Amino acid sequence: SEKEQPAATTLHGVVLEVPVIDMSDPEEEKVVERIAEASRGWGIFQVVNHGIPDEVIRELQRVGKEFFELPQAEKEAVAKDPAGGSIEGYGTSLQKDVDGKRGWVDHLFHRIWPPSAVNYKFWPKNPPSYREANEEYAKKLLEVGDRLFRSLSIGLGLEAHELKEGAGGEDIIHLLKINYYPPCPRPDLALGVVAHTDMSAITILVPNEVQGLQVFKDEHWYDVKYIPNALIIHIGDQIEILSNGKYKSVYHRTTVDKE
Repeated sequence: SEKEQPAATTLHGVVLEVPVIDMSDPEEEKVVERIAEASRGWGIFQVVNHGIPDEVIRELQRVGKEFFELPQAEKEAVAKDPAGGSIEGYGTSLQKDVDGKRGWVDHLFHRIWPPSAVNYKFWPKNPPSYREANEEYAKKLLEVGDRLFRSLSIGLGLEAHELKEGAGGEDIIHLLKINYYPPCPRPDLALGVVAHTDMSAITILVPNEVQGLQVFKDEHWYDVKYIPNALIIHIGDQIEILSNGKYKSVYHRTTVDKE
């Protein structure tokens, strides 16, 4: 609709510089304080020196991109099973969402942790290194997730372990979602993903250099500045609820691109 079209609703010429937190800062208390502050005031922040090697992230991006460039029939081999009621699998572009709006996006969704929750049926066989790249990334990701949970917990005045336990402890499901936005002839009229908050506890986003993420702050939509090798952290609905609203889940959307 007109009141949602990105050309009409984006504050142009202003890039939102969301808080950037250096996780290698030797003063752990400072890191905790910054994460808690960003989660209260913004619901989104970027982390650098997070411990996931650049090559692990590059490999994750490479195999994801290669999967989406495969012929449609190959992608359909891991398609969602509508009858099975699972969210896992490949979903094609322009599916209707609840309000009858269509997001300009293809996606792939599957669990990556814990091992007991993983169903390899939904993991692409092609490219051949897909599984290895994802498992390598998952291992490193767990450490980042744990550190975020500890900081968020201490930031609420709780013991370091309490927030993670409240969210499910060692049974927390880690889901991977790859969003692939095909070139769009009218990016001024379309959105990749319509405005929403994430239903997760925490979303750890690996962006690329093509601008897409926008955040709603102070009654305006802003582009979020891309920082190479940073991870973008979204507070999700579950953390907002677990923290009794002290931490805010971030309202965001994704724009698309002609090229």
